[in-house]
Amino acid sequence: MATVTAYPNAPDLSTDDYLIIGLATCFIKEDGEVSQVKVVEPIPSAALEAIVKGIPTSYEIAYGTTLGQVLSGERPLIPKDFPPEAQFSDNFAERAIAATRTYKIHPEVKSLVPLGSRCDKLNYSLERKRILNAKNIVSSEDNVKQHEYTHKVL
Repeated sequence: MATVTAYPNAPDLSTDDYLIIGLATCFIKEDGEVSQVKVVEPIPSAALEAIVKGIPTSYEIAYGTTLGQVLSGERPLIPKDFPPEAQFSDNFAERAIAATRTYKIHPEVKSLVPLGSRCDKLNYSLERKRILNAKNIVSSEDNVKQHEYTHKVL
């Protein structure tokens, strides 16, 4: 008899696997105007460790949950503790699966935000704004000027 998995693209994961999701404040630039949006996105274990240590972050909340509570197949589910106007990040399902795997590799990180709890004592800062639709336009002025002898054998 074949085993049915909840996530066909991730047969190594189940709905009970641990995951941290965060509520981030991001910005979208449209026609010269910048508007603020709340984004729900998975937080990998390495990022959580850094955030909990106090680096400035755009996350207001980090919430310990399971993959099944935020992902039904490929459909994201918003947790009840999050504002209803919050949007899901791009590629939420793929990122949630990837982040879940990081907690399987580093299970000791689960103690930072236990399952079912939320951490809102983060160093929340909007000093460096996360602009979601920023375009990086490279120009010839961006080239590094080099001395004429940089590539010569002396």
